[in-house]
Amino acid sequence: MNGFLIANKPTGTTSSNLVVFVRKRLPRGTAIGHGGTLDPEASGVLPLCIGRATRLFDYIIDKKKTYVAEIQLGQETDTQDATGQIVAEHAVDVGERELRAVLPRFVGEIEQIPPMYSAIKRDGKRMYQLARKGETVELEPRKCRVDAVEYLERTGENRYRIRVDCGKGVYIRTLCHDIGRALGCGAHMASLERTAAGIFRIEDALTREQIDGLSRTGGLEEALIPLDAPLGHLPAVHVGESARHAVINGNPLKQCWLNAPVPAETEAVRIYLSGEFAGIGKPEPDGSVRFRCMMLEVKP
Repeated sequence: MNGFLIANKPTGTTSSNLVVFVRKRLPRGTAIGHGGTLDPEASGVLPLCIGRATRLFDYIIDKKKTYVAEIQLGQETDTQDATGQIVAEHAVDVGERELRAVLPRFVGEIEQIPPMYSAIKRDGKRMYQLARKGETVELEPRKCRVDAVEYLERTGENRYRIRVDCGKGVYIRTLCHDIGRALGCGAHMASLERTAAGIFRIEDALTREQIDGLSRTGGLEEALIPLDAPLGHLPAVHVGESARHAVINGNPLKQCWLNAPVPAETEAVRIYLSGEFAGIGKPEPDGSVRFRCMMLEVKP
C-alpha cells in the first residue's frame, strides 16, 4: 500500500496516536507517518503518508495550510489557548467591527514570539518541558508569513471565528493572542480546526470510524491518494523506456533523455518513466537530473 490518506483528527488525541491507530489497520510492516503535527486539542486535516509516500514528507510539509480558529476576547492564558490557566482578564469594549478592522495588520510578513508551551528546543529541551517546570525563556521574534485572515462569524459572548491561510511556522494561538493585544482586551484561541493542508481538504478527510470500517471491508487501499497527487507544484519531466535501466539504478538522467529542458532555477522535479511516477530529482547545472528520492519498487 502506497499513497496518502487524509485523516480527520478528532480533538483530544495526538497526531502520533492517530498514526498508531491507522498502523494497526495496515498490512504488517507497512511504513506510515504523518505530514504535519496537529496539537492534541486541535482537529481536522492530518495527511498520513503510507508506504513509499513516507519518502515524500519533505516535499509536502511546507505547503499552505488553512485553519478555522475561534478567538475568545477578554482572557489571556499561559498556553495562549483554552487548555491553559487564565493569567489575565480584561473588560471587552470591542466587537465585530473592531475585530474586522484589526485583522489586516496580521497579513503578510509578520513577526511572532513563539509561545513557551511549544516544541521549540532550547539547550536540548523542549519549551513546553521548561514551561511545565515553571521556567521561562526569553525567545526572539520569528518572521513568518500569513497569506490571509478572514472574519467568519460571532459564535458566543466575545467569541468569534476566523479563517487563516498560512505556511509553515505560524502559531495560530499566538496569532489569536496578538490580535487580542492589538484590540487592547487580550484573547486566547478557544478552538482550532485545520481545514486544508496543501491539496488535502477536510471535505475528503476520513474519521477514525470510517478508516476502521474501510479496513474491515478491504477498501482502505482504494481510499489512498496517488503518490504524485500532492506534488503538482513541482515541474514534471518524462523519460522513455530507453532510459529504464538508468532510472532503476538511480543514475543521473542525461538532458537528451528528457522530454523537455528543466525550467531554470527549479530545485526539484517529478520524474516519470513511461508515464509512471518514478521519483523526485534535482536538476544539475549541465541540464541533467539526479535522483533525490526513488519511488519505483525495484525488484531484485
